[in-house]
Amino acid sequence: MTEQTPEAPGAPSERKLHKLSPFELKDALLQVADEAVKTREAVMLNAGRGNPNWIATTPREAFFLLGQFALTESRRAWDVPEVGLAGMPRSPGIARRLHEFLDASDDEPAVQLLRGALTHGEQTLGFNPDRFVWELTDAAIGDNYPVPDRMLTHAERIVQEYLTQELFAGRPPSGRFDLFAVEGGTAAMTYLFHSLMVNGLLRKGDTIALGAPIFTPYLEIPRLEEFSLRTVDILQSATSKDGRQTWQYPDAELRKLEDPRIKAFFVVNPSNPGAVAMRKESVHKLVELVRKRRPDLLIITDDVYGTFVNGFRSLAADLPRNTLLVYSYSKHFGCTGWRLGVAALHEDNILDEALAKQPSSQRALLEARYGAITSHPGRLKFIDRMVADSRAVALNHTAGLSLPQQLQMTLFSLFALLDKDGVYKKYCQRICQDRLQALLEGMGIPLHEDPLRTAYYQTLDLEAWCREHIGEDFVRFIEDHHDPLEIVFTLARRYGVVLLNGSGFDGPPWSARVSLANLEDDAYPRIGRDLRDEVLRAIDAWKKARGEPPPDLH
Repeated sequence: MTEQTPEAPGAPSERKLHKLSPFELKDALLQVADEAVKTREAVMLNAGRGNPNWIATTPREAFFLLGQFALTESRRAWDVPEVGLAGMPRSPGIARRLHEFLDASDDEPAVQLLRGALTHGEQTLGFNPDRFVWELTDAAIGDNYPVPDRMLTHAERIVQEYLTQELFAGRPPSGRFDLFAVEGGTAAMTYLFHSLMVNGLLRKGDTIALGAPIFTPYLEIPRLEEFSLRTVDILQSATSKDGRQTWQYPDAELRKLEDPRIKAFFVVNPSNPGAVAMRKESVHKLVELVRKRRPDLLIITDDVYGTFVNGFRSLAADLPRNTLLVYSYSKHFGCTGWRLGVAALHEDNILDEALAKQPSSQRALLEARYGAITSHPGRLKFIDRMVADSRAVALNHTAGLSLPQQLQMTLFSLFALLDKDGVYKKYCQRICQDRLQALLEGMGIPLHEDPLRTAYYQTLDLEAWCREHIGEDFVRFIEDHHDPLEIVFTLARRYGVVLLNGSGFDGPPWSARVSLANLEDDAYPRIGRDLRDEVLRAIDAWKKARGEPPPDLH
C-alpha cells in the first residue's frame, strides 16, 4: 500500500474503477497480475473466484453409468445402428432391467450409489419402481421436455429430502415446500424478482432491505431500471468483546425491519463475503419480529453455503410462510458448470395469500396474462407463475430445467442422503478450514473458533485490524495518503495475487475477500505472507514519515 493505484494499459481510470463491481474489477486486477507474472518470478494466484477446485466424483460416475444403461434401453425400443438411431426408453420392466444391469457391473462406487438410490426410492420413499427408473433413464437421454415443467416428480421428492437434511438440520416445518429446478442460484433470483414485479407484489419505488455486506450482484439487481427499488442496508456490524468483526447482525439493525415500508429482506445465509451463518439469537429476534410486527415481510434467503456449517438451519425452517429459499449445488459438489439450483416456497405462503387479496382489476390483468396456460389462472401459485414467467409465459410448455441437469441434481442429492456419516461433507469442510488456518498463520494472526464460520471465504478488514493492533494515527495516515483499492492492486502487481475488494460487497472500504475454495493448499500461507508484508511496508512508511524506527511485528 505504498504506491498509487496502478493502472494496466487500457485499464479504466481510478474514478471508473470505484464504480465497478468486484467481479468486473477482477478483470483489471488479472491484467495487472498477469504483467507481474511476466516481468517477475511470480505465479498468479487468483483467490477472487468462489468456484471450488474440487468435484464430487461418484455422482458424476453414476450419471455416466446410467447413461450407458439408458442407451441400451433406447436401443431395445428401436435400433438402426447403421445410421446411429435409436428409440425412446419404455417403462414396463425397466426397474428389473436396471437391477440386472447393476448386478452385471463391477461393484464400484457409482454402482453402489445407483443400487442405494433404487433401494432408497423404492423402500424409503415408496416410489413405483418402473416409474422411478423410467424418469431417471429418460432424463439421462434428454429426449423429452420437462414434465411437470417446474420439476420432475421423483426428482422433486428427493431434492426436498436433501434440503431437509442439509438446510433444515433434519427438522423441517410441517407441510411441503414446492420446488422449481433452475439454472443455478442466480437464475432463481432473476426469475424471482421478475415475477414479483409482474405480479404486483413489488413495484418500482418500493423499498427492500439487504443483509450487507452481500454478494455483489444482489446489490445491483434492485438498482436496474426494470426494478428501480430503494434499498436499506441491514448491516452485519456486530463485533466481539475484543473488537473483532463477527459479521453478525446487531439487534438495532434487525429492528429496521419493523418499518412497514420495507417489503422484503434479502439475505445470504451463511453470508458472502462474511462467511458465517446467522447466530441463533438473531434468528430468534427475526422470528419474533415477523410474527408479532411484520407478518407481511417477505424474506428471500440464498443458502448456498449452508452445507459448510454443521447443524445449519435456514430461515425457511423457522419462517416457512414468509421465506422464499434459493439453493445452488455449485459450491458443495464443485459443479458451477452444471448450473444446478432450486427455488423453494412453502405450500402455505404469504405470496399466494397476497395474490388472492389483490384488487379485482389487478387480478383480471394477471388472469389474462396466465390464461393461456391454465383454465383457472387466478389459482395459479406464485412459484408456478415463476416457471411461466421464466419463458415469457407463451413458451411455458418448454419451460423447466433440462432433464440431464435434473438427473445430475438428483444424483448429487442421493449421494448426500446415502452418505450417512457425512464423509464427503466433512472432507469439504476440512479443506476450507485448513486453508483458513494456513492463510492466517501466514499473516501471523490467530484463528478464533467460530462454529458458525463456513471458512469458504475470509474477509480481511485491514482497517479494523490496524486500528486494534497499531493505532488510530496509523489508520488516519493510510486514509489520508492512499486509496482503498490500492490493497488489491498492489497485491496483484507486486505478487500476482488477485483478491476482491470488500467495498464492492458493501463491506468495509479497506477490506478484501479471499476465496479459500479455489486454489491449491500451499497458496494460502503465501497469500497470508504477502498481505503481512504489505502491512509492514505501510507501517514502515508511516514510521519514516514520523521520523521513528520501523516496528517489529514478528
